[in-house]
Amino acid sequence: MAVEPTKSYGVSRATEELMDLCMQMSLGRWCSCTASRRYGTRGATRCRPWPPQGTAPSHRTAAGTAWPAQHEEPSWEDLVADVLAILDALSIPKAFLVGKDFGAMPAYDFTLRHPGRTRGVACLGIPFSPVPFDFAGTMPEGFYPLRWRQPGRAEADFGRYDIRRVVRTIYVLFSGSEVPVAEQGQETMDLTDGSAPLPGWFTEEDLDVYAALYENSGFGFPIRMPYGSLDKMATQLDARFEVPVLMVMGENDYVMKLPGFEAAVRGGMMAGFAPDLKVAFVPEGSHFVQEQFPAQVNELLLVS
Repeated sequence: MAVEPTKSYGVSRATEELMDLCMQMSLGRWCSCTASRRYGTRGATRCRPWPPQGTAPSHRTAAGTAWPAQHEEPSWEDLVADVLAILDALSIPKAFLVGKDFGAMPAYDFTLRHPGRTRGVACLGIPFSPVPFDFAGTMPEGFYPLRWRQPGRAEADFGRYDIRRVVRTIYVLFSGSEVPVAEQGQETMDLTDGSAPLPGWFTEEDLDVYAALYENSGFGFPIRMPYGSLDKMATQLDARFEVPVLMVMGENDYVMKLPGFEAAVRGGMMAGFAPDLKVAFVPEGSHFVQEQFPAQVNELLLVS
């Protein structure tokens, strides 16, 4: 039975549908879990005791989610509004936020805009940036964000292969320590072939689960948001975090080789915006550090 929202939050229809789901989960005492089989059941999982210790929404850019219509313009503000709507729908006054990769950016933004609703924020793989990421002129033309922001470029690249091969290639490439850059006349999916071994911590069963999530939804919206929307990130030169901030990085994460990232994480740039900042490095950790070393990352999140 559908549960109608009892309050209007002034957000998009996609967010309202997500709120409906959250209200149903709340009334039925369910929480949303988005781990693979390796870390738990995907989908609605009974949580005891209630309230759940954590809620992982399958947000509008995630695989398996009913995404907005293709004509709807992606917006970082929508992602922030989604988080606020979820907290309101579940009657959660304050929450610790955890963001991974580009999910870190709406987590940072929410924390800055709604410090009264945030106990702290932990982000993995991407440091806070007070200006939009702009790799033009600082990275080669074949750097994948520069390619994937071009309308139709990634879709054409991915469309040459089945879903499983695309997900496999992404895990092989992005778990390495080198920045994925294609040469002239080459596409990102050409940087490795189907025979390349998966990382030792990522199984064929994991790959099956992840690939299945994209079978019906495809990659369209996750390409548009974030890659087609990087230039729409807010400029926040006067940003100041009022809550504790935890930054978790893998020592072998290729993003540390991107312009400005080393200075942000090791050079103190983030500390200028986050007085209560802790940076933790996981030895041998890759860009997928939370999947590679889940116990270590969980420990950092719980004790920091």
